[in-house]
Amino acid sequence: MITLKTKEQIELMKKAGEILAACHREIAGMIRPGITTQEIDQFAEAFMKKNGATPEQKGYNGYQYATCASVNDVICHGFPGKYVLQDGDIVTIDMVVNLNGWLADSAWSYAVGQVTPEAQHLLDVTKTSLYKGIELAVIGNRIGDISNAIQTYAEGEGLSVVREFIGHGIGEKMHEEPQVPHYGPPHRGPRLKEGMVITIEPMLNIGTYRSKLDSDGWTARTQDGSLSAQYEHTIAITADGPVILTAQ
Repeated sequence: MITLKTKEQIELMKKAGEILAACHREIAGMIRPGITTQEIDQFAEAFMKKNGATPEQKGYNGYQYATCASVNDVICHGFPGKYVLQDGDIVTIDMVVNLNGWLADSAWSYAVGQVTPEAQHLLDVTKTSLYKGIELAVIGNRIGDISNAIQTYAEGEGLSVVREFIGHGIGEKMHEEPQVPHYGPPHRGPRLKEGMVITIEPMLNIGTYRSKLDSDGWTARTQDGSLSAQYEHTIAITADGPVILTAQ
């Protein structure tokens, strides 16, 4: 069942989103060769705590960290740890902020030092595909319109769209209805209504869209070892158009 949010509830989610966006802005300044993903994770958790919020991911189905840190061929759900970021890496930091029971969710991919032109193209196209999806998050459109816009643009740029991991509704729970794929035909799926809050979070790969799971049961990688990137915002569907609750 899709839960519509009131304007007051959306405002509460926006406050969570402001903390999340501020945390990403700080992380952007930290990303450099020599830092570990564990250091980034510890910073994010401390930042949330300082701002009266908590990391919703920590403890979710036994997950032990405040963030997901996905490096290079890791599509999503990578564990923060002792890995030292290297010049030329790309790393995606994904987090969900809980502020007084209301959630916001945003992932961002970062270039570490000097990346290859191929990696930069992946980052640029993935980010642009997110905003092409957001443009269609308006009352009366269907979820499939968002999905198709992302896939059409991404594949037109020579990249593949991950199928196994998708966006979702969000509110007081991390994963609510509706599901928001980033591929598929237009004019399908639930119709967008005022008060819906969803995540749009395309994951694009340089090679195959297919993934494989590490033995830890969480870390998803590209099957062919190619680079992957992800950008995600939490979006409210309003009478005035889509509102990005996690805008940086």
